[in-house]
Amino acid sequence: MTRIPGHTIADAPEASRPLLEGVVQFSPTGKLLNLHAQMAHSPAVLAAYTAIRQATAAHGTLPPRVRSALMLATAGVSHSAYAEAVTAQLALGSGWSPAQVSCLRNGQSLDDQKADSLVRVVREAATRAGQVSDLTWQQATAFGWTSQELAEAFAYLGLTIFTAYFLNYAQTPLDLPVGVPATGQRR
Repeated sequence: MTRIPGHTIADAPEASRPLLEGVVQFSPTGKLLNLHAQMAHSPAVLAAYTAIRQATAAHGTLPPRVRSALMLATAGVSHSAYAEAVTAQLALGSGWSPAQVSCLRNGQSLDDQKADSLVRVVREAATRAGQVSDLTWQQATAFGWTSQELAEAFAYLGLTIFTAYFLNYAQTPLDLPVGVPATGQRR
């Protein structure tokens, strides 16, 4: 059972309404999702979420495909089926195949050493409260990821953790359309 009420644009707190109007552009379905509707109950939560989304959209330099891989890898360790479903849709929409989506979600290799090295950094940080071993970091830099790109990767980790934890906290019911690849075998 959900813990936090959801809202439409019409019945949301006044401060949430303009944020909800803008959030549709980030939705993988082009409409408000339950996660947005529940975040709207607290303008502070919705503002924090949209600020991170807007910052990554406006200032991010990593390609959308890489961004979605980082978010899905993070969601894969978040214990949030909803976060996994949303990021799986984003990954599919940015060009990852269903098999690659499964690999990203479950911590398996993409058979692309450069991409794998950055995904490992983010996944390790997500599972270890932000800590990444020197070896994992050095492997990513050896494959050509710059310190700026490694720093930016944290923004996608932070966005996904913020969202996944809220979804777990609020017990948000999944409302994505059928067709998101099944979770398959877990880590």
